[in-house]
Amino acid sequence: MTKRTRDAATQFRNSPVFTDLVGRTLIIIPAYNEEESLESTIDELLSVFPACHYLIVNDGSSDKTRSICQQRGFSYLDLPVNIGLAGAFQAGIKFAFAHNYRYVVQFDADGQHDPRYLSSLLSKACDHDIVIGSRFLTQKKPLSLRMVGSTFITAAIRATTGTHIKDPTSGMRLFGPLAIKTFAADMNCGPEPDTVSYLIKRKKASVIEVPVAMRERTAGSSYLDAKAAIRYMLRMAISIVCIQPFKK
Repeated sequence: MTKRTRDAATQFRNSPVFTDLVGRTLIIIPAYNEEESLESTIDELLSVFPACHYLIVNDGSSDKTRSICQQRGFSYLDLPVNIGLAGAFQAGIKFAFAHNYRYVVQFDADGQHDPRYLSSLLSKACDHDIVIGSRFLTQKKPLSLRMVGSTFITAAIRATTGTHIKDPTSGMRLFGPLAIKTFAADMNCGPEPDTVSYLIKRKKASVIEVPVAMRERTAGSSYLDAKAAIRYMLRMAISIVCIQPFKK
């Protein structure tokens, strides 16, 4: 985070607007077998934003994720079986919708997301329907199969919507009322690039990216190995080009 970015973030965090936004925003943290990183993730989040509202969605974990939430008094929603990231996030969205939150933030439980960047997302919340924390606004994508897939998704979104998103697979996103209502009502909408494309194309959602830096996961392992990542990228690209433009 540059000095200029830090200064702007500090000024915004000291404003009444920021205080109001924090009170109307729910940070949704899907967690599947994240016993090794969950406590440090929540502790860091609360050290940066003590007044934030958050909800851990325990996605049928088989480890100690649930007991950690109970022992530490964390705010959590317990799912009896594992339904995947999209389903867990939608459960959190439905909670947010039922409790009249105006904004939600998708946030990882594995320590990759730095909570200091949340103020940058919130600073754009009033003017845009979707705010994406982008790793590639100020630097190039590294050369890897996953980033090649990300480039294809960027091209697919641009071809179908006219919107250029440099980091379409970022997992740090803020969604406003339009997106929350859509997520809560449509079981086929998950926190994925194809849904972002759908919201832009069919719902006229406005999207902006803000620069963030991601960290390596602090513990555990990603559900996306090399083969799964390739399948995911192909599925997203096909959905964006062949399905989302025609979805009602």
